[in-house]
Amino acid sequence: MKSGEKYVPDRGDLLWLSFSPQKGHEQAGRRPAVCLSPSIYNAKTGLGLFCPVTTKIKGYPFEVQLPENLPVKGVILADQIRNLDWRARKAEFISHIPQNILEEVLGKISALLFD
Repeated sequence: MKSGEKYVPDRGDLLWLSFSPQKGHEQAGRRPAVCLSPSIYNAKTGLGLFCPVTTKIKGYPFEVQLPENLPVKGVILADQIRNLDWRARKAEFISHIPQNILEEVLGKISALLFD
């Protein structure tokens, strides 16, 4: 189990995280999220890059569907990346997403940043 004081989020982890406070159309509240940054960065800085997960599927091009076999249902919002203090926001491990899903998220972010 990865929860508790010693847990450091790693790239591809699906975890609970608080996204509040928020402004405007940003996701808020305690919700599932996917970690995009590697654990070495997260441990050293206390920060991490995260994308929220929502169950409100709207068919936006930056949504990435979570596989049915995970304990959380919904889509990853690849265009809502946040750099967050995961300790202060009480990160709690849920599961790990498959590599192909992580690559799809990173591909959408790459298209957003570089195309």
